[in-house]
Amino acid sequence: MNMEERFLVTGALGCIGAWVVRNLVQAGAPVAVFDLASDPHRLRLIMTPDEVARVRFITGDITDLAALEKALADTGATNLIHLAALQVPFCRADPPLGARVNVVGTVNAFEAIKRAGLKRLVYASSFAVYGLNDEYPEGRVDDNAMLRPNSHYGVYKQANEGTARIYWQDDGISSLAFRPYTVYGPGRDQGMTSSPTKAMLAAAAGQGYHIPFGGRGLFQYADDVAKAFIQASRAAVTGAGVYNLHGSGAHMRDIVAAIEAANPESRGRITFDEKPLALAEDAAPAHLPAELGQLPETELNEGVAKTIALFKTALAEGRLKAPVAA
Repeated sequence: MNMEERFLVTGALGCIGAWVVRNLVQAGAPVAVFDLASDPHRLRLIMTPDEVARVRFITGDITDLAALEKALADTGATNLIHLAALQVPFCRADPPLGARVNVVGTVNAFEAIKRAGLKRLVYASSFAVYGLNDEYPEGRVDDNAMLRPNSHYGVYKQANEGTARIYWQDDGISSLAFRPYTVYGPGRDQGMTSSPTKAMLAAAAGQGYHIPFGGRGLFQYADDVAKAFIQASRAAVTGAGVYNLHGSGAHMRDIVAAIEAANPESRGRITFDEKPLALAEDAAPAHLPAELGQLPETELNEGVAKTIALFKTALAEGRLKAPVAA
């Protein structure tokens, strides 16, 4: 760890953000969170009270450029990891708000580091920038495949990739973004693709659960995704690179099988709908820059087993409530 590093993480009370904070704290890095939310329940789920106590909390709105600039100045941050965003259902319900948070918020992140004299931003894009599976006859989308988003959320993420390119072109601000697909693990409790994790929680609580979609997709363990963003923030990469995040390519029946393997009592109690998501099914290996190094990738059965084990512990200790049975 570079002893001069100081991290500011936007959207840090979300799932990926919580895992980013956990990894940074456990590595001894000073870290502050900038988030409009005020309840750190996802941090408390995956961190000890002593670890949470080492985090500096700044309540702020990513649509407020002045507030973000002040947070950068007050913390002396050297690294900004930008994860603040509204997910698919919220963007669908309120597109103007989704645009302010996801698009204007990302412009603010770039502008804030520019004004602070920093030269690199790491941010989250999404696999939602791609279109339907049948729009990619080659079967797997490449990092440079045509972007055909079919949701407000995907359009906003595509806009952010364009914003990154212009800040590099006009201001020399480098950036690196990843496009996660289905992130799973403790803390993944919101968004269109949170259902597999909700099924794991139901299994840990001794309940059944119906996942409302099926088909094939890429599944990425939240801890791996967080570590990828941290590695990206530390990598001396220039330009405005955007890369697919790989993971475990699997059918939903494989997710159910992994849940049953980790928790045999769930056999026959976790079901799924056959209808797939309106997304491409798989990604070709990313053309990652050498400076990034090897990104972590937890095998699916191991990630599911870790998730269920942590849920069981948290339920037993009262740090997590059992889901309301359907």
